[in-house]
Amino acid sequence: MGIFFQRVEWQPALAAVAEEASGAGVAGGKNLSGDLRAAAEFGEFAREELGMNVRMRSSEDRPRVAVFVSKADHCFHDLVLRWQARDFAADLVAIVSNHLDLAAAARGYGLPFFHIPVTNGTRAAAEAAQLALLAEKGVELVVLARYMQVLSADFLQSWGGSVINIHHSFLPAFAGGRPYHQAHARGVKLIGATAHYATRDLDEGPIIHQDVARVTHRHGVEELVRKGRDLERQVLAQALRWHLEGRVLVYGNKTVVFD
Repeated sequence: MGIFFQRVEWQPALAAVAEEASGAGVAGGKNLSGDLRAAAEFGEFAREELGMNVRMRSSEDRPRVAVFVSKADHCFHDLVLRWQARDFAADLVAIVSNHLDLAAAARGYGLPFFHIPVTNGTRAAAEAAQLALLAEKGVELVVLARYMQVLSADFLQSWGGSVINIHHSFLPAFAGGRPYHQAHARGVKLIGATAHYATRDLDEGPIIHQDVARVTHRHGVEELVRKGRDLERQVLAQALRWHLEGRVLVYGNKTVVFD
């Protein structure tokens, strides 16, 4: 491929300048001191002298995240509980859903819930409302936690930010409804889950993380579903953590993950 990828992590010697470590401050290189000024100078040197693409961020940054859900609640509860346990360096600022099923649960966690119904005839209006909400809340990352609607190419282009999705790894072999029933009927020996960035090409965006579990002829559909949900929780949480820690680099339709 001829491309070299590198991730460098350092700790500023001057703790007093931590508040200055915003992305804009580092990129601008103004009114910085100590290690932050050196970081800005390195970024300028790497871009102009070495022709490198450079992205710098501070571990103090806490991106604002919106979680999109439908009716399935396993990934939703898992993400929120991990967030409450401070596993994620982010702020959950909105739970957005096309159904009301998880409204009470979201409010029970103290999270704002927004119901935006989606039908074939109202999809454009619904996506416009979603985009307006994301802008109002200053959202920087969208996580699709089993959100059972396809985000249109127009939405993704207008949004411009990152969208992380989770799905069972049967795609495209077992696309459509009841994937675990399809898999059981075919006698699969492995089931899995995949977390990826959403793009205009359905379920074909850059993959962040995947995992699998073995199954046998003894496992029924309910056991496949249970194992699959466990995988979806773990894979989505790990992908989100790596993204928030700046460990994922996207190149074309692939990712380089510094785990």
